[in-house]
Amino acid sequence: MTKSDLRIIFMGTPEFAVETLRRLVEGGYNVVAVVTQPDKPVGRHQDTLQPPAVKQYAVEHGLPVLQPVKMKDPTFVEELRSYHADLQVVVAFRMLPEVVWAMPRFGTFNVHAALLPQYRGAAPINWAIINGETQTGVTTFFLDHDIDTGRIIMQEPFEIKDDYNVEDVYNGLMRLGADIALKTIDKIIEGGGKVDTMPQSEMLPTGRELHNAPKIFKETCLIDWNMTARSVRNFIRGLSPYPGAWTNMADGNGKTSVLKIYKATLTDMPCNGKGAGTLMVYNGKLLAATADCWLQLDEIQLSGKKRMDAKAFLNGMRDIDNSQFIMHNS
Repeated sequence: MTKSDLRIIFMGTPEFAVETLRRLVEGGYNVVAVVTQPDKPVGRHQDTLQPPAVKQYAVEHGLPVLQPVKMKDPTFVEELRSYHADLQVVVAFRMLPEVVWAMPRFGTFNVHAALLPQYRGAAPINWAIINGETQTGVTTFFLDHDIDTGRIIMQEPFEIKDDYNVEDVYNGLMRLGADIALKTIDKIIEGGGKVDTMPQSEMLPTGRELHNAPKIFKETCLIDWNMTARSVRNFIRGLSPYPGAWTNMADGNGKTSVLKIYKATLTDMPCNGKGAGTLMVYNGKLLAATADCWLQLDEIQLSGKKRMDAKAFLNGMRDIDNSQFIMHNS
């Protein structure tokens, strides 16, 4: 069996998945069809349909595209079956029913942006950074009945540097995910459809708590200033540039606004009992009080305004004394 013989159906939706699809197509793998989410209504009146990034790439390269609303729809299932796929490759898609993932003779494997069994769930990149991890990675595993619990095929680690945010890790794992997907397919081809796997129960980290990676909502992104400065900074990094960590802020007149924070720097200045979330200007820098030290805010965005660096923000507030407390978290 060669890569041109193996009939592959690719499933994915966002830009993260496009890199793997691109590598498959350019590498000469036999992608017979692509499955992705339905086009999404966008615009002020929701009257324009925006195709997923994966669909755009597939159409440009002449690949058949399936966009089921429901994965158990009998019409979709029969159409999927008509491609006689040997293998299905899933990257950043949705939960599949057994009738779909069990269809190919060699099964269905997923590329997950974490080192399973850690960070099972929808937002593994965000939560790894929020929790201050210094390493994450990618995992390929065969799908089974539960989410992100199948037998592991391969893993590749990725270093999370101290100044990385979600975008940095996302881009790194996107490329690494494409690498490991192709390596996994090659292993399956070399084994004639058979490949060694390991149950996740045998890979549980000794002495380490298992972390989940649930979906992130607006409420999830509210900053708790009672955490340490490092924890707050990790929280900000783990939500930057999207969806963005935020806090409620009140000026001296009591007017409240939402302030999003995209980048912050640790300082060694203790807060000395100042209320958590208090903001002040000191030596031309915007600082926020946490449970232990002042945190320097570098890139912010007020409601209705553009994202800007803190220096530009302060330039618009020239009448504020550099040592005066100007705002308080509310």
